[in-house]
Formats: sequence, structure tokens, C-alpha cells
Amino acid sequence: MTGADGHDHARGRGMARDFAALLGCVLLTQVALNLARPLVSYRAIALGADATTIGLITAAYALLPVLVAVPLGRVTDRSGRTTAVLALGVVLLGVAPLALSATDTLWAVGLASTALGFGHLAFMIAAQGTVAARSETGALDRAFGLFTAAASAGQLVGPLLAGALLGTASGDVLLAASRQALLVAGVTALLALPLVVLLRRRAVPRADPSPEGERTRVLTLLGRPGMRPGLLVSLALLATIDLLTAYLPLLGEQRGIAPAVVGVLLSARAATSLASRLLLDRLLARWSRPVLVVASAAGSAVALVAAAWPGAGVAVLAVALPLCGVFLGLGQPLTMTLTVRSAPASSRSTALALRLLAHRVGQVAVPAAAGLVAGVAGAAGALWMAGGLLGVAAGAAADSARRGAIEP
Repeated sequence: MTGADGHDHARGRGMARDFAALLGCVLLTQVALNLARPLVSYRAIALGADATTIGLITAAYALLPVLVAVPLGRVTDRSGRTTAVLALGVVLLGVAPLALSATDTLWAVGLASTALGFGHLAFMIAAQGTVAARSETGALDRAFGLFTAAASAGQLVGPLLAGALLGTASGDVLLAASRQALLVAGVTALLALPLVVLLRRRAVPRADPSPEGERTRVLTLLGRPGMRPGLLVSLALLATIDLLTAYLPLLGEQRGIAPAVVGVLLSARAATSLASRLLLDRLLARWSRPVLVVASAAGSAVALVAAAWPGAGVAVLAVALPLCGVFLGLGQPLTMTLTVRSAPASSRSTALALRLLAHRVGQVAVPAAAGLVAGVAGAAGALWMAGGLLGVAAGAAADSARRGAIEP
């Protein structure tokens, strides 16, 4: 092996080690986050919160990220210190549940929820930026596929762990049980810190620090080919997952489907999303990225329409929801790649922060609109609305693909 070959081999092993450490961070923090988020509500309930207070505490989780997402992305681009921002996110995701476990007032629960939301935002901006900066352009789909698969695994384990730790607790017992479970969440997140230390420092492109560049970067990014349809597809897919989680139990109740069956259906959706992300490489070997981006939105829309169809029972849902999961799972890593490839190398973290900002706005606006629709048309109406949004997103992506704005 020549010196150059040996250097390349060592560099490849180092990058593989870094990526494995990052995936470990993603898994641990997502388990912690998805364990802690339901516990925030249970903690508030145990302290006497009503529905309005729960809504305010939930809004606190998303409010700060809406305000700071793009500025934090700019800071990350300018400094190039994604590892430092990654560590900040991990610390906040660990400290927030620990603080929450020690508090006995609702305002402190709201503050902890805000810290949890900011920690998640900081971690995801830095983690996605790290993937973008340390992956070859041709390997972005695979890297983001594995990244989102690790996140999906955490999203599966976290709620299951929350249920196991809380059991059938209620009243004062719930207060004590939620405290212990929050301690587990905090420690789980902090276990990711040693993995952050393993990530080696690498030079990453830095953004132009000029005031003019600061003022124009977001508008310029939105105008780049493929950026807006990518953001719209990503927003629609994430909003659909939220709506399914919120309204499938109500749909099941209206159609006489037991809660245990609804839980299995939701788990099946999550499992097929995870599987499609792991198989993304093979799918890209057969179909182009533009085709899969359009298919992710269009396929999800068709599956949702089938699930919401009047009279659709368990048999239809058992086919429609796992199918929907396949398409929902495909879209997120593909739109991450689309966002990164649409942005200059020096603005990738800002572009990914813009994507996360779109998610947060969608998580507020879409459920609010769905609530109005569901009030008139029932739970199925919310799913019809989500299908319509996905159809619009698929049309926008197809139009961009036809004009060559989405790279194959």
C-alpha cells in the first residue's frame, strides 16, 4: 500500500468512526427526547395543569426554535464549529429533563420545555451540518438515510420506554414516577457527550461574514433551484406524521377500533419508515432522486386518502398505514440532501436551519388548520387535509423536477 493509499485508507476509517459516533449521538438523544416530551405533559398534569396550560407548555417547546433557528445556523456556518454546537445541544437535552425532574411549579415546567426545544434544535442543526460537511456529495443520500434511520429508532424506543417507566401511575404516584423517568431521560442524553468528544475536528467551509451576505443569505437560499419544493415536501411529510399521531386515535374511536390496535398501526407506520430509510441506497440505484421525492409526497397522499376513506376499517388501515410509512420515511433524508445540494457549501447549516424552521412553522400552522377541519368533518377530515397538502407538495416537486431544478 502506497503512502497516499495508506493516508486515504486511514482517513476513510476515521470518517467511518466519526459517522458511527454521530449516529450513536443521534440514537441516544432521540431516545431521551422522545422519552422526555411525553413526560413534560405528564409532569404538568401531575402538577394540576389544564388543557390550556398543556397547550402553552407545548408551544414553549417550539417558540424559541422558530426565533433562533436561522441565526443559529448562520453562527454555525460562520464559525465552522459544528462539534461545539452539537455538544451544546446534548447538554441542554440532558440538563432540561434533569431540571424538570426537580421542579414542582408549572412555570418551571414551561422553561424546561423551552430548553428542551432549543437543545433539540441546536443538536439537529449541528448534526445535520456535520453530515453535510463530512460526507462526499455522492454519498449524502446514504448518509442522511442512516442519520434519519437512527432518529427513527430513537423515536420508536423513547415512547415505549416512557410507557414502561410510568406504567399505570396516576396522581401523586405519577409525580414520583415522572421524576424518575425524567432522570433516565437526562442521563440517556448525557451519555452522548463522550461520543461528541470522539468526533474529530475537521475544517468546514465558513460563510461570508459580511453584513450584506448576512442580510441576503436567507432570501438567496429560498431562490435557489430546488430549495422551496424541498422545504414544502419536508414540511408536508413532517406535519402528516404529527397529524397521524394526533388524529388516528380519534379516527379509531369513531370507527370502533380499539386503542391497542391503533397503537400497533402507529408502530407499524414507524417501523416501515425506518425500513425505507435503511433501504434508500437500493431504491436510489433503481430510481432517481426527483422520482423518489415526488413519490414520497404523492404515495403518502394516496395512502392517507385510503386510510381516511369513509368506512375504511382495520384491514384497510393495516395496509394503508405501513405503506404510508414507507413513503413518509423516504422523503426526509431525500429532502435533507436536496436542501444541502441546493445551498452553497458555506451556507449549508443555514439552509438546514431554514428547513428546521419550516418544520416548526408547519408544526404550529398545519395542526391548527387541521383542528378547524376536523371540527367540521371529523378526524378523517384532518387526514384528508394532510393528503391535500402532500398532493400540493408532490405537484410542486414534480414541476421542479420537470424544469431540472431537482438534481438526479
